[in-house]
Amino acid sequence: MESKNNKITADHNNLLKGYNMLLYFAGSMIMSEPTDECVIDFWTKGILKKLPVSSSNPRFIKAASILRDSCKDTDTCRKRLAEDFYRLFAVTGLSLAPAQASIYLAREETKRISVQNVSEFYRSYGWESASHRKLPEDHLGLELLFLTSMIDDYLQLDDDPCFREMKKEIHRYIEQQLLSWIPMWNTDVQEYAYTYCYKGIATLLYACIEDLYGIMDNKGE
Repeated sequence: MESKNNKITADHNNLLKGYNMLLYFAGSMIMSEPTDECVIDFWTKGILKKLPVSSSNPRFIKAASILRDSCKDTDTCRKRLAEDFYRLFAVTGLSLAPAQASIYLAREETKRISVQNVSEFYRSYGWESASHRKLPEDHLGLELLFLTSMIDDYLQLDDDPCFREMKKEIHRYIEQQLLSWIPMWNTDVQEYAYTYCYKGIATLLYACIEDLYGIMDNKGE
């Protein structure tokens, strides 16, 4: 059995922290109406022009290209993002791409794998977010926050059996709770989003989930 020190190098640690940063960004843009701060921090300051990680995943490369040039006019960008948010995700809007797992899984009931209720994952780790009171438990924003929490815990472990088990759990969570419906959700965002910002965000999110799923795969170890 390989030791943790052979697995989590400084580069690997930084890579996972970089993915967590991207998940925080994507989640924040889906959980609530984008603010002027979002536009300033992520577009005007150039954070999205130089992403904290690189990937050979074609979906990731496409997302990076879209996001780089997706908010050229900062004066109107925030307004257009807010309009798109309400069209796509808000329950008070058209909700053309609702960020809620159960809605998509219900559409694919006969095709999907057996999916553990996401609340069982939350309870098993004693996890709760302040946003629980505002959003359904299977909201994409909450599912992403939980994933980042699992990755943070994974990076803190120094016991090899626990380390390997946590890696396995993250892989299982991504497979059951995220990859079971995010591809369908991303298709809707690509079809209905007006802004390239949200098209890029959905593509980036999907790519990050795919990359993390591969990173957390224990096969061959």
